[in-house]
Amino acid sequence: MRRLLLPLLLLLWLPAAAQDSRYLGTNAAVEFPEGLDWINTAQPLTLAGLQGRIVLLDFWTYGCINCVHVIPDLKALQEKYDEELVVIGVHSAKFSNEAVTDNIKMIAERYGRQEPIVNDAAFEIWRSYGMNAWPGFILIDPEGRVVGRHAGEGIFDLFDSIISEMIPVFEARGTLVRQPLHFGVGEVARPRSALRFPGKVLADADSGRLFIADSGNNRIVVTDFAGTVRQVIGSGTPELRDGAFSEAGFKSPQGLTLADHGTLYVADTGNHALRLIDLAAGTVTTVAGHGKQEYMFGMTSANGLVHGLNSPWDVLWLDSQVYVAMAGQHQLWRFDPTDGFLYLHAGSGHERLLDGPLRNAGLNQPSGLATDGQHLYIADSEASAIRRADLDPAGELVTLVGTGLFDFGDVDGTGEEVRLQHPKSVAWHDGQLFIADTYNHSIKQLDPGTRSVRRMLGESAAGFSDGSGLHTAFYEPGGLSVTDTHMFIADTNNHAVRIVDRGTGAVATLSLSDPDSLLVRPGPDSHDELIELPAVTAAPGAGSLRLLLSLPDGYVANHLAPLTISLSSDADATVSSAAELFTFAAPEYPLELTTPLQLAEGAAELAVDITIYYCQETDSRLCLIRQARLVQPLTVRPDAAGGDLTVNWQPPPLPR
Repeated sequence: MRRLLLPLLLLLWLPAAAQDSRYLGTNAAVEFPEGLDWINTAQPLTLAGLQGRIVLLDFWTYGCINCVHVIPDLKALQEKYDEELVVIGVHSAKFSNEAVTDNIKMIAERYGRQEPIVNDAAFEIWRSYGMNAWPGFILIDPEGRVVGRHAGEGIFDLFDSIISEMIPVFEARGTLVRQPLHFGVGEVARPRSALRFPGKVLADADSGRLFIADSGNNRIVVTDFAGTVRQVIGSGTPELRDGAFSEAGFKSPQGLTLADHGTLYVADTGNHALRLIDLAAGTVTTVAGHGKQEYMFGMTSANGLVHGLNSPWDVLWLDSQVYVAMAGQHQLWRFDPTDGFLYLHAGSGHERLLDGPLRNAGLNQPSGLATDGQHLYIADSEASAIRRADLDPAGELVTLVGTGLFDFGDVDGTGEEVRLQHPKSVAWHDGQLFIADTYNHSIKQLDPGTRSVRRMLGESAAGFSDGSGLHTAFYEPGGLSVTDTHMFIADTNNHAVRIVDRGTGAVATLSLSDPDSLLVRPGPDSHDELIELPAVTAAPGAGSLRLLLSLPDGYVANHLAPLTISLSSDADATVSSAAELFTFAAPEYPLELTTPLQLAEGAAELAVDITIYYCQETDSRLCLIRQARLVQPLTVRPDAAGGDLTVNWQPPPLPR
């Protein structure tokens, strides 16, 4: 992927004259084509309909690490200029898998992207604005004209300064509308499973432990190979915080590696940090990084506790060192625990598929590491390549399969005839390399000696099914770990871990025990789904709330976890209940719950909080969690007909 390395490289901007006219665009913005898919909005948007607002178009493709890096800046701009600015994501896919609307919806959920997003799969919008880099930006004034364009990361300060000066100019012209727009974000919500977008897995055969980077829940889950939960590491709050397991904070953790039986290193990707977990003491410590992305270009060493990292995606313990796949830097680094320093191992920092001496060679968003003890093997995601690096700093980096940044597909074979699509993980065992060919939804095997690749597991299309061989289905698997007897797969978009019996080839789904211990409980204002019901009126006196719960077709109750329902009101003087918490150990659906209320004249909002667990009927190992808050606005007045309220709710199925 062609992306710019400097964070504030301005491709084009109008002359920075002192006059206000510099913020008046000269060319009319090109209208969005009709017939494109939109998400995070109830209906397609038009630039004509957005006139009066400042519009920022973000051109992105979801596998691009640089595009991920700008998400916090986009959120900060939208929050600061909520009344004046509309951010629109224009998803112009590099990879064919990224052009599928359902996959874009999935990545939007994973990264918390709530702005309207249009699927520009045919590059119509891209071409109309003459774009040539991801991420790229077009700024449009309230009168519908293009003010300027930019490409690269580090966008907040740039656009903050320009937008802040645009606002008074267009306010004075009488063409600025200052009112937040609501696009129906959250109307289509996906249920959660006990795991959420697990990124990497690590199996330790000696202790029988499986470590799962539960990336979407910002934590590490430790189970045995049968799925019994042993430890949950991290509070679930996305923050950089050291301390005991229950207090520590991670943010989208990915790679895992054991230094010894009791020491686990974690690539804390979203925190741009390297974390050390003392499994015996039950503590988490930051050993490198400070929570913010930092560019390390031009450096060959860095003090871990002084400098920041750049999206570390995988880690590997070898010869008393931690090798780090620095995806955001297009490099490999090595962390030395004895002095706390990081040392550049491979990659010039330029994103390109180039072999040669380690520090001169080019890498392309390295996302997975493995070793045979003599070399490092790298899943070089953006080039759809598998690379091999010498351990000797004077050695070389060579390509085993993959031919270029835009050469991808789904082709088995040998050497240059092989095509992968954005592989994110590799695992070494018994002289063979196993590949999570992520965007091809499959697991493949590579013989490093012959450079031959064959498909082992998975259809070419996304899906979910156990079985064996090619009669199985995965959805963007992102992590692999292999033992003598089994292979463990982080099936990221299926929110599951899959287990392969290497003797029989059978694939099963890990069934986690004690799902209630894995529930990330929301704060008082945080739910998977917030539903405001139509306002109703009721008469003072004795009343009731009748709650009807059902499950979607094809789903059954998960009797390993309880259904919980709680009632509350923002005006207890108006609405009060004899009971406020209900727990059903083994619920049967449809379920009806009626509870008495006492109503007094006034206005209130009655909140019904529901935590429900349910499973696919055809495969009860794929279980979901939903935490919903139903808000019933209520006016109690003497002329109302009665005091009995009825609420119906059903959690959503897993979309396909």
